[in-house]
Amino acid sequence: MLSILAGLALLQTPARQLNLAPPIAPRFELEKPLTTISGVMADEEDDGTGIAQQMARAHHLQGRLMWIDGTANLERVNAEDKIKTLMAKLAEVGFNTVVFDIKPISGQVLYNSSIAPKITEWRGQTLPKNFDPLPLMVREAHANKLQLLVSMNAFSEGHSMFKVGPGYKTPDQQSVLYIASPVIIAQDNTTFDLAPTVNTQPQADKNIHLFSQIPRKRANPNTYFVAAMANGYVIQGQAGKPPTIPKGGYLLAANGPGADFLKQHAKFGDVLKIDSKPSFLRTSQHPDQYPLMMNPNDPLVQDRNLSIIHEVVQNYNVDGVLYDDRLRFAGLDADFSEVSQRRFQGYIKKKINWPDDVFKITYSNTLTRGLKPGPYYEDWMIWRALEIRNYVARVRNVVKSTRPRALFGIYGGSWYGEYPNFGTNYGAQNLQAGFWFLTRQYNKTGFAGLLDLLITGCYYQTPTIYDAMSKGVAPGSTIEAAGQLSNRVADDQCWTYAGIALDAFAGNPQGLQDALQAACVSTQGVMVFDLSHNIEPMWPAFAQAFQTKATAPTSKPKELANVRRLRNNYRKMHVQEPPVIIQSGSSGTGF
Repeated sequence: MLSILAGLALLQTPARQLNLAPPIAPRFELEKPLTTISGVMADEEDDGTGIAQQMARAHHLQGRLMWIDGTANLERVNAEDKIKTLMAKLAEVGFNTVVFDIKPISGQVLYNSSIAPKITEWRGQTLPKNFDPLPLMVREAHANKLQLLVSMNAFSEGHSMFKVGPGYKTPDQQSVLYIASPVIIAQDNTTFDLAPTVNTQPQADKNIHLFSQIPRKRANPNTYFVAAMANGYVIQGQAGKPPTIPKGGYLLAANGPGADFLKQHAKFGDVLKIDSKPSFLRTSQHPDQYPLMMNPNDPLVQDRNLSIIHEVVQNYNVDGVLYDDRLRFAGLDADFSEVSQRRFQGYIKKKINWPDDVFKITYSNTLTRGLKPGPYYEDWMIWRALEIRNYVARVRNVVKSTRPRALFGIYGGSWYGEYPNFGTNYGAQNLQAGFWFLTRQYNKTGFAGLLDLLITGCYYQTPTIYDAMSKGVAPGSTIEAAGQLSNRVADDQCWTYAGIALDAFAGNPQGLQDALQAACVSTQGVMVFDLSHNIEPMWPAFAQAFQTKATAPTSKPKELANVRRLRNNYRKMHVQEPPVIIQSGSSGTGF
């Protein structure tokens, strides 16, 4: 043991000094992945990370993809001469890839199908019943040296705004949503419905109403009020005039049957509990669900979608298939059908208290919604993502076995951090990043390695992190940061393109060109959404940006194989990549 004097001497010994040899190279550099337009100040520290990035740059590979939404562009593809003109124009201004949306969210299709109904009209636009645009799109794309990929919405089979789509004919296959409403529970476990919003005047609506403040409007003399503490103990009850709200407490008020309930169950010292009552609705019954989402866990739903994929790749010489964002569940509240309950209980090999053992929706004394995880919450989240991952594997097998040279990819929202709510994990299985949900088991549900191409909607108005810092905008809400994250999440398992929203730069061609630079500097290409967004004034901006021709990385399958091989070798040699920088994006971006 050191003596006291020796210990003091040790504490006084100077530590070894560090010298980081300033100045270091600037973090931001002027970059011009599109060499014929002005560059952008880019965060090259993170933009250059990854073998896919380095390979694409070294071999001058750059995706330039135009997305053609099916319904919004119906009039642009409903005649042969229009298709010829369109494909020639896209090639002329420098695009090398086209995505043609042939199965929009309505579940109708834009080709001659023996499985799905064909769309013939949408908001005044028409498509002749006997006209099939797809073979002409393929022919003219190839004549102009463009790759032609087709896009499909996987699990959406209708549009609730217009009440169209095949999913309405199969209600048992629609996704079932877990909906909860607030209730008051008395000590004897009897319940009464609670109005879903605070501080609303009681009417003859059979609800009890909750107040966080004394109502300003004069009450009906028949209204019965109860004052309660935050822990539910009743302090006072009276009719006609609201009592004082105790600190941390609230008021309950009702007319008619609700008042009778309060008079009986809310005497001084009684306990009233705010709780939730579960109910289950199909997506066609929910007013906020525009896509008619089907149940991804239902084998009949999966098999039908696989048959559509097979029909297309077998009958048309397409260069690949993409699934749009509806390759997912309708939300965290889906799917709670009997089919899903049965399959999930088979997965965990137990019967459970449904849905509380998965999670329970809760309400606070201000009616703020919460979620109480049940004992099988984590199993549920992993199982949903596993179901999507295994379905993706089936799709890939169908595509590759039917047309081996065709590629398979997906489009998704760029804020990866919110995707567990939707049951989709488009990341790589070996992804190491500081997301709370990315446990060892959840990581295994990643399916980037099953893709050839990942496109994410980086639909922000601010192009780069440098721009964001200059304007006081959150850096995560930029095209560049979203592209960086998408590239790192894919982890060299597939090519990655950052998608930009054309309408975000209406009347701003310089902003559009900066957006193109930001997408191309942070990923291996750019996707432009969408042709329908008043593109005519922007043709010159594209022609200038794409003046130097480029080859799409998706046209070089051997290069992707090399990227994966190198990544695997580096992993075996324990070569570590820099940490994944998580810049939170804006919720719902790209959905």
